[in-house]
Amino acid sequence: MKPAFSVVFLTTLSGAGQGLLIALFGVECAMRLGLIAASSPPPQMFFVLGAALAVVLGGLGLLASFFHLGHPERAWRAIAMWRTSWLSRECVALPVFLACAFAYGVAHWFGSPWSLAIGAFGALASVALFVCTAMIYACLRFLQEWATPLTMVNFMLLGCASGFTLATTCAAWLAPSLVATLAACACALTLGGCATRVASLVRNARLRPKSTVQSATGIKSAKLVQKSRGFTAGAFNLREFFHGQTQRTLRHVKWAFLVAAFAVPFVLIALCGGSSSFATSVWLMCAACAVQYAGLVAERWFFFAEARHPQNLYYRQVS
Repeated sequence: MKPAFSVVFLTTLSGAGQGLLIALFGVECAMRLGLIAASSPPPQMFFVLGAALAVVLGGLGLLASFFHLGHPERAWRAIAMWRTSWLSRECVALPVFLACAFAYGVAHWFGSPWSLAIGAFGALASVALFVCTAMIYACLRFLQEWATPLTMVNFMLLGCASGFTLATTCAAWLAPSLVATLAACACALTLGGCATRVASLVRNARLRPKSTVQSATGIKSAKLVQKSRGFTAGAFNLREFFHGQTQRTLRHVKWAFLVAAFAVPFVLIALCGGSSSFATSVWLMCAACAVQYAGLVAERWFFFAEARHPQNLYYRQVS
């Protein structure tokens, strides 16, 4: 498939914001349960800044999605089929997530006792949005690379990994007592995301197309040879269902995202968790966020490029 950068940025930016809101809610739950020392609670500004960042990331993701529309002025119609379409459900879930994140930040700004309840709704909205976004791709059975539970698991783990990395960065600046715990969570999620993403890469490498040139053309001959791909010039089928890159480029992107999205951030986060210097912790986490996000953009690009549309058996076949 041809990766659309509008969707790449939508899923990575919004996913990081969703993971960040889940991290904030987790911290508040730990506070209420007494798992965080009462003598050193995180300041309200930690939650306010985190919620504001979640809103900004989700808003940027929403803005990016408009560049994927042929008629952005008709975007409101996307919710019309919410009963049957995962895309429509995503269009409903994203504004709900943004509203919850905004309300969560406002609740902490004013010290509202309802912040925990609002955070719970926000966490549920985040999970619902992960499910809706992942199912847009996982429900397409003719794209074997996507039609697997690993798609949903990867969307959730990678989003939470980047979100907890952002939460650790906020903690390094505003709540140093939380850095070690959040860094451990971010490392665990990064490792988990790496394991499941590698599992999907291994699975997809073993896939074999269910369709053939015979089934694509309806000609049953065992010795069928295709001499033309059906077009003498460019066409929609050639542009929109293939990324146009070589196998060498795909291999380079794959190794780049494995290093940038998982290996380098894990090392940086681990170093931050063991650092006692305020400035060092902040810089390490800022670097971890930047490198990890770049890696996740490459990962999401590869996610789309790796999917082989069955129509390419016919339209891109050249003897």
